[in-house]
Amino acid sequence: MTLHLPDAHGALRVHEPRTEPLALTPGAPLTSRTVFSAAHVVADPYADTTPDSPAAVDWDATLAFRRHLWAHGLGVAEAMDTAQRGMGLDWAGAAELIRRSAAEAKAAGGRIACGVGTDQLTGPATLPEVRAAYEEQLAVVEESGAQAVLMASRALAATAQGPEDYLEVYGHLLRQAAEPVVLHWLGPMFDPALEGYWGSADLDTATDTFLDVIAAHPDKVDGIKVSLLDAQREIDLRRRLPKGVRCYTGDDFHYPELIAGDDQGFSHALLGIFDPLGPLAAEAVRVLDTGDTDGFRALLDPTVDLSRHLFQAPTRFYKTGVVFLAWLAGHQSHFTMVGGLQSARSLPHLARAYELADRLGLFPDPGLAEDRMRTLLRLYGVTP
Repeated sequence: MTLHLPDAHGALRVHEPRTEPLALTPGAPLTSRTVFSAAHVVADPYADTTPDSPAAVDWDATLAFRRHLWAHGLGVAEAMDTAQRGMGLDWAGAAELIRRSAAEAKAAGGRIACGVGTDQLTGPATLPEVRAAYEEQLAVVEESGAQAVLMASRALAATAQGPEDYLEVYGHLLRQAAEPVVLHWLGPMFDPALEGYWGSADLDTATDTFLDVIAAHPDKVDGIKVSLLDAQREIDLRRRLPKGVRCYTGDDFHYPELIAGDDQGFSHALLGIFDPLGPLAAEAVRVLDTGDTDGFRALLDPTVDLSRHLFQAPTRFYKTGVVFLAWLAGHQSHFTMVGGLQSARSLPHLARAYELADRLGLFPDPGLAEDRMRTLLRLYGVTP
């Protein structure tokens, strides 16, 4: 059986689907790297909502997907960019997601870190209001028993007058944090509202401010997550970190080389692409745990084409491809997203995502994935 998949020029190309998936089963815990998958949320397809309505979440399917990630030895990075924070999931929904997922992690014995932001602020805010919003969310995460990830704040980016305001807000939060946190630097390719974060559009100047925040409170910083899609900048940054502070790569373009590392160090991982790649990524890290860097790269390098495709500009819409692949893989029964974001990518984009994922053997049931791809093609008027 073959599929006729549309390309960006309106032509159809022939694809012969795989008949067997990769044999990827849960294995031993990961030891050489700490690896988090940022996880998506599953929408309730029967809810009568509009794109600007509060998110309607299918809690059973959402939590089942987290158990899938934990079963393969990955940590879950919850209520972050991949979960559509600020793009369909508001703070009320995120708070419930944090509480539910943290409780599920405790029951399953899984590792979890949760995003702390300021997205309850919906208009112009003062610096004290930004700080108070962060404090409210930090309290929710800490009360749930999860590790906190201090995410970049749109409100702080809009309010701060310079680096000193970032130093003041983050210093205050780190002083009161009960446990070491992860600091998150999300670049404007993921969220244009974060342009000039840390007080400067010059990345070298911004990096110095970022490092000043860490240097003032190294005992309160477990690590940093960097999502700038610039491998050399991440390498340079991790070499300047205080001893004991980890670098969690958020670079969905260069993750194999950054996780593998060099003779001066390596990155751990907190990645959105590990949502669809979870079992394969875990297997690759287990190979790395044995000291086999070449084997690790042999497994993970071929996935980069898929990741670059999903995260192509406008990068912030990568969540559409992630949820699409979860549907094809059978992790959810539908291709519906909170905020109606399933419409954010074109049919040719989705068809290419299917093709790349199928070639990698990512679908546990290739026949189910093929059938669902055929259904989508028919809906768009393509004879598959």
